[in-house]
Amino acid sequence: MRIIRSILLISIIICPFADAASSCGNAIRECQTSTIEFSDVNSILNRLNRSTENLQTYQCNIEYLYSQPLFESSTLRTGNLFYQRRNKTSNLRLDFLTLKQDQEKQVSNIEQYFFDGVWLTFIDHPNKQAQKRQLTDTDKPKDAFELMRENFPVIGFAPSEDLRRDFDITLANDKAKDANAIIVLKMKVKPDSIFKDDYSTIDFLIDPNNMLPYQITAESIEGDIYLIKFTDVKVNQKLPKKVFEVKIPDDFPKPQIINIEKDRKGND
Repeated sequence: MRIIRSILLISIIICPFADAASSCGNAIRECQTSTIEFSDVNSILNRLNRSTENLQTYQCNIEYLYSQPLFESSTLRTGNLFYQRRNKTSNLRLDFLTLKQDQEKQVSNIEQYFFDGVWLTFIDHPNKQAQKRQLTDTDKPKDAFELMRENFPVIGFAPSEDLRRDFDITLANDKAKDANAIIVLKMKVKPDSIFKDDYSTIDFLIDPNNMLPYQITAESIEGDIYLIKFTDVKVNQKLPKKVFEVKIPDDFPKPQIINIEKDRKGND
């Protein structure tokens, strides 16, 4: 469940930035000439909120480093992320392909996550097992962002006033002095924030030329660090339907099914 909670919730926040890149297209010059828009926190948040409406697809390579400094332990996973919006719902696929623990060698380790608006499916290839967890009612499918923002601040989709209520947000560098500088947003959880029991700080590093984050760092209240890096980003390029097809290998046992009623009872 830690992977579901930390990776799925953290990695999806990259997508709200994606349409900013598509609105710029190849006209990097246009984005650079409007750097005055990104000189303060409010203008950055407003731009991100305006730029989410036309996002249709997103794909990238992803590196996820989970570390526990107290125990001098770390786990690095690498893979691919795919997202597609359809009307009021969406599809999300996250494939982890490699695993490296502490100082050990990197090995092949395939773990897959699929979300279709209702069901989150986890396929654990090394252990030959699968799980399907219902996250919302079948007649009320949700977009991944709409669902996950209940547990993580979905920048670009969450209203700026909501973010301000839960976080002290600062711009760590002076964009007015250097238009080409990386945008660094630092978010400190407020004492009365709805996230106060989960996170202490979240930092975003954003490329001003395409308004895409290339690194996100979140620190839990226990001091654990979640570091996410994104490369080879592609925005609003058509994705084949088969990308989101869930295929559980034939030699796996039947997947564990956790419907929403059972999940609710388990959390009571």
